[in-house]
This record gives sequence, structure tokens and C-alpha cells, in this order.
Amino acid sequence: MPGMDKYSTAVIGGGAAGICAAISTARRGESVVICEKMPQLGKKILASGNGRCNLLNEDMSEAHYNPAARKLIISVFEQFGKTQILDFFKRLGLETYSVEGRIFPVTNQASSVLKVLEMELKRLSVPVEFNFHCTGVSSVKNGILVSSQAGRKIECRKLIITGGGKTYPAFGSDGGMYRMAAQIGHTIVEPVPVAVPLIVKDPLCHLLQGQKIFAAARSIIEDKTGRAVRGDLLFTRYGLSGTCILDVSEAISIAVNRYRKAKVFVSVDMVPFMETDALRNELNRRKKAKWSGEEMLTGILPNKLALALRGLFESNNINTAVDILKDRRFIVAGTRGWNEAEFTGGGINVNEINPVTLESKLKKGIHFAGEVLDINGQRGGYNLGWAWASGFVAGK
Repeated sequence: MPGMDKYSTAVIGGGAAGICAAISTARRGESVVICEKMPQLGKKILASGNGRCNLLNEDMSEAHYNPAARKLIISVFEQFGKTQILDFFKRLGLETYSVEGRIFPVTNQASSVLKVLEMELKRLSVPVEFNFHCTGVSSVKNGILVSSQAGRKIECRKLIITGGGKTYPAFGSDGGMYRMAAQIGHTIVEPVPVAVPLIVKDPLCHLLQGQKIFAAARSIIEDKTGRAVRGDLLFTRYGLSGTCILDVSEAISIAVNRYRKAKVFVSVDMVPFMETDALRNELNRRKKAKWSGEEMLTGILPNKLALALRGLFESNNINTAVDILKDRRFIVAGTRGWNEAEFTGGGINVNEINPVTLESKLKKGIHFAGEVLDINGQRGGYNLGWAWASGFVAGK
């Protein structure tokens, strides 16, 4: 075909996984091009970790990922795990530090991470096709033909698809790569938003909107209770947010959005820093001292909450009040959308991917990396860690 560019490898997607895939490929002396939908690389890198870029975690155990993904996670991290990722960035000139297990650049700027990656791409002379909205992949005599919406065509022997999930569609990841994988024959596990605020229609949320407390949250799905997670809880006009809610949202989102389950709750312990007996004893002490209903929770919860929950003490049953404070159940009506979710749960079925090379078992020459696969980790650097590692391994 006249005027068509040919490369050994083409990478669709210029995010964390795509950049690492291109660097890994170019270091082997192979010609490689990045096809990026947006007018710049790494927009989600810049937004990660509230602009600080939580690169990685000290504990990159497979236990921090969805169960279906763990076999693949083990295989990839054995090839390019925490030590290799840290060494990779150290050699690029990025200094890092760790706090509570989370690893950040010492600059506390995600832009520093993107800058060292772009410098390496430049050093390796890796070309980038910006505004390349990939619409089709087809087989040709000597490999694979990649076509863009604008009619641009690139021929390659190997294709690495890293086009992300569905979170933050404004940054370019809108689920288009799922359609492409499905055309090849891959099964797509229905994507749902993960690490996402919850929609709860409860008068307490409306009354307390804007109020933040330290709490513990658990999912309760058809009587099956998840593990408790401590962190900030934020009451909002639409329901509940905050770190502890984001951390329990995965199972809830899958239940509500993928399986349409009705009996889905989030249980909130509003006083996780006091054991049940200690809370009961303290409230009984206050009751004997004739504290008013409005005063009963003063010094335990913020004044706004103490006022909102004064009705708990009108019946004079302290045990009931304690039960509600330690296990306040909210019915979950849904989740917020892709613009507010940090990660995607779901994607290309991992059983259809070679766990060593990340090559498709259905179509030779096509590899996948990053969030496009049905792999998602907890908050704390696990998802970026997977992106760096899977990109590098796919590029090998």
C-alpha cells in the first residue's frame, strides 16, 4: 500500500502501559510507534494520585487484585516486579520515596514521572502518532494493519493494545478497545466503575452533606459481608464518598451494575476508634449524668452529626443507639459514573491471554497490557504498578 508506514510493533494507547511497552520494544532494537488518541501522552498519569502519581506499592502481592487476575499478575510480576520497576525509574533519573507503603516521586509531581518517560522515548527515537483514533485492526499478508478514523494506516508484525478501560473518558479511554478485542473474538467481562462514590438515598446523607468523618465501611451483598475498611467518609447530596467508601465499592459496583442485585448495602461504623462495650459504657455514663440528646455524642462525633443523631437517644435505649452507631446500614441505589471512578472493573477475559507473553490466545501477534484486561487492583499504586509491568512485559 503506497504511503503506509511500517513498523515491527505498533502500540495503541500512550498511557502508562503503552509508554512502557514502547520503551521495552525500542530497547530491543525493534522499530515501534505509539498511536495515541489524544493530542498528548499520559493524561491519566498526570491525574493519578491527585497529581502526585502513586507509582507503586511496597507490597505488590497478587492478593491486592481481583481473584480472576491473580495467575496473570504472578506471571508478569515474576518477570518485571517491584524491584525492576523501581530500578527502571531510577535509571530514568526519577527519585522516589515511600509513605505507608505507597511509593511516590520525591517531587510529588506526576509531571516528573511523565517527563522522564517522554525523555526516554525521545532518546530511543520512538515516534508518536497523536490524534490517532484507532477504529480497526485487520490481518494482512505480512502482519497486522491498524486503521484510524481519519484514514491513517500503519502496518506492523506485532500489535500491543493498551488503550485503557472506561474511567475518565475525557482523557481518551472510552471503552473503544473492548469493541476491538471483541471483533477479534475476545470475551469481555462487563466493565463497571470501581473506586467510585455510592448513590444512597438516605435523609442522613442529605442532612449531613459536606460533613467528613473517620469511619469504617463494609459491603453487605445479599447477606454476604465484606471486610471492613477504615478511612475518611464523606456525606454528599447524592450519597457517600471518601476513601473508605471507594475501598469497598468494587464488590458493590459489580453487584449493582453488572449483576443488577437488589439487596446491596454499605454498613458504616461511625465510631471505629471505640470498641462496642467502651462506647456503651461511655453513653450510659452520659445518660446517668443527664446529658441531653443533642449532647450525647459531643466529643465523639462532629457537632453536626451529634445534632443529626440526637433522635437515637429519645427512646432511652442505649443498646439500640450503640448498634446503629457501630452498624448504620445504607441501601445502595447505584454508583456514580465513569467520570468519578478511579478504575475499571472488568475487561478482556484473562483466560484468553498467554500469562507469560500477554499475547492473545485467539489472534497471533496481538498483545494486551494495562487496564484493558479484566485486572484491577486496590487503591494505593497497584493499578499503575500493573500498567508499568504489563506494558514492559508485552514489549519484551
